[in-house]
Amino acid sequence: MALLTLTSDIGLQDYLAGAIKGQLLSIHPEFKLVDISHSITPFNYSQAAYICRNSFWQFPPHTFHLVLVNLFERYPDHMLLAYHNEQYIACADNGLLSLICDSKPQQVVAISLEKKMAKTTLNCTRVLGETIKALLDGKPFHQLGRETDDIVTMNALQATYGEDWLEGQIIHIDHFENVVINITKEVFEKHRNGRKFRLVFKRDETIKKISETYADVQQNDKLVLFNSAGYLEIAINKGNAAGLFGLQVFKNETQAAFQQSRLFYQKVRIFFD
Repeated sequence: MALLTLTSDIGLQDYLAGAIKGQLLSIHPEFKLVDISHSITPFNYSQAAYICRNSFWQFPPHTFHLVLVNLFERYPDHMLLAYHNEQYIACADNGLLSLICDSKPQQVVAISLEKKMAKTTLNCTRVLGETIKALLDGKPFHQLGRETDDIVTMNALQATYGEDWLEGQIIHIDHFENVVINITKEVFEKHRNGRKFRLVFKRDETIKKISETYADVQQNDKLVLFNSAGYLEIAINKGNAAGLFGLQVFKNETQAAFQQSRLFYQKVRIFFD
């Protein structure tokens, strides 16, 4: 039995997520399919990398992770299969692999797509599923495709800082509408250097204490803590932080054009005293 996880930006509103699962099980009935998320915001590489990076490494060694996010950033003539930190990651060559691995992947093969094949999500998934099946049947990794280290890379969305401030962007909003910032505990403590702090968002909302749990404050009170992945998170105890404060995942120009809306706040700033 082979574990295969699914992460995508296709949503659950139509047939596609189910069709992908059916197709994979037709290729290899012994696949054990595990959904990570099908609700990645379209074009949001930072959110996709956050979700993937903080879930993939919890799986047993040699799990396969199929990432179907923004497959058609450019015309696809190949897909990628990587082996990194004892995990297999299959995705488009769109830069996301470099964000998930947070470094150069240890091994990568480029899997060619047939020129006459319609470039659809299901066809790309079929090629990846058949490649994974071939590996399970004993075909050596380096023979699955063309070995390469020439892949599209992207730089992770980084917090900015000065002598007495640190600014982060919202990279994810979870099911409870808790707001995740791209500032890790390590980065926060490095810049804090033992000083007091004020976290400021939505012009005048301020938090001056790191909580350990949501129950550290009264119901409907705001708080900030480091979540299970070690990232800064703004929340309301039994409330909706994103909706109440008008907070939204940070958007680049492509994302902003895809989803226009009223003014939302996408950044937070921390001042050190």
